[in-house]
Amino acid sequence: MRTYLVGGAVRDKLLGRTVVDHDHVVVGAHPEEMLALGYKPVGKDFPVFLHPETSEEYALARTERKTGHGYHGFAFQADSSVTLEQDLARRDLTINAIAQDEAGHLVDPYGGKRDIEQRVLRHVSPAFVEDPVRLLRVARFAARFAPLGFTVADETMALLQQMVRDGEVDHLVPERVWAETRKALSEAQPSAFLRVLREAGALAKLFPEIDALYGVPQRAEFHPEIDTGVHLEMVLDMAAKLAPGNDLIGFCALTHDLGKALTPKEELPRHVGHEHRGVEPLRALAARLKVPAEHAELAELVCREHLNAHRALELKPATILKLLATLDALRRPERLDIFLTACLADKRGRLGHEHDEYPQAAWLRHARDVAAAINSAPFLEQGLKGPAIGAAMEKARMEAIEIAKLELKF
Repeated sequence: MRTYLVGGAVRDKLLGRTVVDHDHVVVGAHPEEMLALGYKPVGKDFPVFLHPETSEEYALARTERKTGHGYHGFAFQADSSVTLEQDLARRDLTINAIAQDEAGHLVDPYGGKRDIEQRVLRHVSPAFVEDPVRLLRVARFAARFAPLGFTVADETMALLQQMVRDGEVDHLVPERVWAETRKALSEAQPSAFLRVLREAGALAKLFPEIDALYGVPQRAEFHPEIDTGVHLEMVLDMAAKLAPGNDLIGFCALTHDLGKALTPKEELPRHVGHEHRGVEPLRALAARLKVPAEHAELAELVCREHLNAHRALELKPATILKLLATLDALRRPERLDIFLTACLADKRGRLGHEHDEYPQAAWLRHARDVAAAINSAPFLEQGLKGPAIGAAMEKARMEAIEIAKLELKF
């Protein structure tokens, strides 16, 4: 029985990154031996155990064989005869197929250390094509490691394209697509996720609403990058910079401009009303991928209202108050913060505008504070009842916003 540290822990050590999870593979052992040593079984499809003291994962070395389509179409063999090299061979990328023994020596039969040094994402074996989730994983790893200079190997991209042509991607279940997308939106450069999927031909199948944005022109005086797809990539990366690891803001950024793909050709490069046109495709995407309700709701608010945020300094107090009410910002101020961060990412996600000031955010937060300071107590003392209280509070809030705007000289 021999134990090895494997996967992301070894990879991240070699990259000088913080190691979060320590996963191990056990060679030459039976499940009964693991149980006798106090390990707790947790694996459903194959033997995985938790260490009795550290709770780290220890999986018996295994092989897998394709038996059908999709993520679940595999048969597994896990017994004491499976070698470490066989276990590493079933992994997706060479950088994830490195092991380290208890003495600290690396076992690297597929050149993962070399690919780390050369900054390449490369598949381990031709069996890569058997699992469609791997296409999404490669795109997600690209989003994580693109800032370090990693690119997808040409031969691996060819396999991704083959998987799309062969229809393997059609067997991806919505839950896995969303799970990998959510992780990608939490990475440092989410635009790389879109670029890999697009080059592979998978973006059009999995995210047709997003793929449709590429090649759609915008007015150069506002969007020097011209292409709406390029703008979306810039907004995604700006959102990741402004709110690292926040997939909720990332999803709002991802879907904020879907309406631009539906602008009539004769109106291009202007996009009047795109904020309203984008609601239907956003709802379709969210429903198809079974996106969490909070993500879908806030993304729709950003889609519909981001232009109001951009012109907040020109809005009348009544419109400001209506926007705050739409966001439910008086009761839930964190929603305003999420909304404004996504809007700031949109503002700065343009060529040459990466450092633009955005006083609209400070103004809307201040308007929210002065409006929230108005409560019902003085109106109750005046003897007002029922709807009259609400009307009086609304009027007082608009007046407070107007006064604040004059004081701040907006």
